[in-house]
Amino acid sequence: MSYIDEFLEFLSIPSVSALPEHKPDMERAAQWLKARMERAGIKDVRVFPTGGHPVVYGIAEAKEPGAPTVLIYGHYDTQPADPLDEWVTGPFEPEIRDGKIFARGAADDKGGVFPAIVAVEKALQGEGLPVNVKFLFEGEEEIGSPNLKAFMAENKDLLRCDLVVSVDGGMYSREIPSITTGSRGLCGVQIEVQGPKQDLHSGGAGGAVNNPLIALAQIIASMKDLDGKVLVEGFYDDVVELTPAEREAFAKVPVDEEAYKELAGVPELFGEPGYTVTERLWARPTLDVVGIWGGFQGEGIKTIIPARAACKITCRLVPNQEPDRIVELLTRHVENHTPRGVRVKVTAFPGNSRPYVIPQDHPVLGVMARVLKDLYGREPVTVRLGGTLPIARTFLDVLGTYLVFFATSSPDENVHGPNEFFRIEEFERLVEGLPVLLKELAGVLRR
Repeated sequence: MSYIDEFLEFLSIPSVSALPEHKPDMERAAQWLKARMERAGIKDVRVFPTGGHPVVYGIAEAKEPGAPTVLIYGHYDTQPADPLDEWVTGPFEPEIRDGKIFARGAADDKGGVFPAIVAVEKALQGEGLPVNVKFLFEGEEEIGSPNLKAFMAENKDLLRCDLVVSVDGGMYSREIPSITTGSRGLCGVQIEVQGPKQDLHSGGAGGAVNNPLIALAQIIASMKDLDGKVLVEGFYDDVVELTPAEREAFAKVPVDEEAYKELAGVPELFGEPGYTVTERLWARPTLDVVGIWGGFQGEGIKTIIPARAACKITCRLVPNQEPDRIVELLTRHVENHTPRGVRVKVTAFPGNSRPYVIPQDHPVLGVMARVLKDLYGREPVTVRLGGTLPIARTFLDVLGTYLVFFATSSPDENVHGPNEFFRIEEFERLVEGLPVLLKELAGVLRR
């Protein structure tokens, strides 16, 4: 069986971490990884239970004693596949079309995990590894890694390493390589507004009873101005501004704002004044309403004052914002801006993530630049993830080890959406590039 055939087999396992009915599939995916890692020559492969889905661990030893250790991190869980009717082929029925492998999880992140195993297998079958390689593959990244921090704290000695390489992530584009120096953090709350004890006839209560949907809209509107600046008191207090060097590096990234606008399908781009699009996407905090409900949702109208309304809000965070502090500020803001005649409850979502950034002068970034230039034939640009790798900061907090991103997927591959795919050329590039990176890192990490 070829590597690609094996990859298709891996992709066919519906390892959807968010849905309870797929819990057996999560276990099956973990056991599939264990068996494949053992066939690759990786030692001490173990599947660890957690409070949720399993963690898969293994180690491949260097050819020489005393070598530094690199931990490869990735995740085998996927997002749900909905909406199913928008997939050309089944999300867990992988198919190759035009050099692309279509399946849920193909790019995020089975297309990082499996090529990493293949790359190490090839090295073990050849001249050996210049560093010890540990593997840590989790099954809960797509739900915020709720159990991985505790697992890492309980297994610090087992996971001890000199550097973490994440195969979850991607490049700026198919043609332009990128060095990702950080990722934004994340926190979220649910706001529930209670008005009357039950829906009331709007003819009998309108004008006498406050409407929870309107009250909720007023609370939401109080959080941002018309230019997109967050008005929650204290929200920006701890934000670390970009240095001139960082702004200069971001400015070198080729951004076609018209193409971005067209891709997003919006009439114009929008955001906090005083910052470029890339700065707002990568290094400024955000506050977004991601869901809202209340009242009558059917066709036509129903003349009521609804009893309740609610919304979900998430914030992307940047250094040095702390999720718990932001939740506290949001809660206080809601309390101070609640209209009369309603009661409000604010509930924080679990799984908050701290923002992460690696120092610009860290020596491994120079190594990354050389390797990427050789792989892609051009100098890489410097970026950050606008999204959140929940566990990135945890490696630093728990193990005292920085993380670098080395993943070859491109941003057009419909990650989290219908018809997700991963290019075969990117699979091969990761298999080729990872051993080169490990060899270059060996020299830097020995110092």
